[in-house]
Amino acid sequence: MKPNRTVYLILHLLLITGLLAACGRPQATARSIEIQIEIDDQTQAVAVPAGSTVQQSLDSAGIALAALDRVDPPAYTTVDEGTLIRVTRVSERFEIEEIVIPYERQTIRNESLPEGETRLLQPGQNGRQEITYRVIEEGGEEISRAPVKNVILENPLPEILMVGTQSSHTPISIQGKLVYISGGNAWLISGNSGNRRPVVVYGDLDGRILQVSPDGDWLLFSRSPQEADGELINELWVVSLDDAGAEPFDLGIRNVIHFADWVPLQSSLIVAYSTVEASPSPPGWQANNDLKTIVFSEAGRVLRERTILDASAGGQYGWWGTSFAWGRDDEHLAYIRADSVGIVDFDNETFVQVHEITPFQTLEDWAWVPGIAWGQDQQSLYFVDHGEPVGIENPQSSPIFHLAVNTQRTGQHVLLSQRAGMFAYPSVSPILDVDTPEIAYKVAFFQAINPLESKNSSYRLVVIDRDGSNRRVLFPPEGEPGLDPALPGPVWSPAGDRIAVIYRNDLWVIDIQTGVGQQLTNDGQAILIDWSS
Repeated sequence: MKPNRTVYLILHLLLITGLLAACGRPQATARSIEIQIEIDDQTQAVAVPAGSTVQQSLDSAGIALAALDRVDPPAYTTVDEGTLIRVTRVSERFEIEEIVIPYERQTIRNESLPEGETRLLQPGQNGRQEITYRVIEEGGEEISRAPVKNVILENPLPEILMVGTQSSHTPISIQGKLVYISGGNAWLISGNSGNRRPVVVYGDLDGRILQVSPDGDWLLFSRSPQEADGELINELWVVSLDDAGAEPFDLGIRNVIHFADWVPLQSSLIVAYSTVEASPSPPGWQANNDLKTIVFSEAGRVLRERTILDASAGGQYGWWGTSFAWGRDDEHLAYIRADSVGIVDFDNETFVQVHEITPFQTLEDWAWVPGIAWGQDQQSLYFVDHGEPVGIENPQSSPIFHLAVNTQRTGQHVLLSQRAGMFAYPSVSPILDVDTPEIAYKVAFFQAINPLESKNSSYRLVVIDRDGSNRRVLFPPEGEPGLDPALPGPVWSPAGDRIAVIYRNDLWVIDIQTGVGQQLTNDGQAILIDWSS
């Protein structure tokens, strides 16, 4: 029987396929190349498949790279026969070093010491600072050292040396407590003008706030910020006046420009204040036009805070801010700003306008806010009013400023002294002991020597009765340079028989009856005063 034709055909095809496979070229295998790897000061030869990258070559050699290690050529580079791969080990560590912060030396001039005499008020003490460095090493050698953290472990204390500058000024009696700022420090005079001592010697009191408490036991003051911060303008602090060795404490209140004062309650630690927000544009702040109070303990612990008036626009020139003035009690608080004067309604927590003021156009980066004072009758508000134009100028540019009084009982607005000047700063005396049925007191203010140019004029101290009568020009004497309006206004003594002013950058006390002035300091650095019983 013959084989099937189909079977023969299949066998023939299989034979041909086998012969072709037998005649084909053998399968190629990957070629190896040799490279060099230099690491940790040693060089080793490594065989890797041709076409490998640097990273694949390192993996083949079992070499792992740390995060900071460097490799040359880069890891993605394809290697060739004989390629040298250099691996540089890079390590990071942190070192902490403690250094000494040298203390500074400060000199305070003191008129209570004889000229040339010195006294060490506070010994200097170095501070300590901890600096953390980031150290980078390559191949075991340091190549970089940079500070990454600074911590003040202990602030240095400055050495304070008191230098006597006592002059020949005759000592005079001083009733109550007369406090002033000189050279960035606060000083207290009591008993007589020769009896003075430093109260705060930080050297950074900014002259915004200086208020003695109603009982004379405490001093409220403002300081420049302790650390550079674009959001901070100043800080509010308190110190005891009865304890000569008392340490001041920080109330935690920031950015007070126009107003901070004790609430007029005897023996109570309550402070009222208004704040601003720091601004990079002139004048350096944006006023909140708010009003808050804070209650604290004698140990400096804040017990309670309260907002009386929320932040507001504050009328025209509200960016500059609102100021306030207490009457004799905690129920009478007046406000004043560039466009109005009025009282604070505590029940409804709002401003109540008493008199509208035409804002003065300064054409500069400051706003004019007149001084204000309560009369001792708790009905009268003394302030400077912007008068009518004298020519064709617009009302906002008028150079006329009058000393005025508004009486709440009658609603009358009376001009007590016409053309007094824009910086008249009225100040009301304590209640005077006189034989009259009415409450008697006097009003002191500054009178511009050139009333039509009161913005740049110097001034003289004037005293009048509460109704504007019995006007007397007290100080300085005729022919002497006037008072600088850039400095604060007059401050009455507790008995109402003397007035303290700053004249030629020194503290002076003027007798009301005689008009005679007595210079109390001669360092030329006085900037702010307060006087309390």
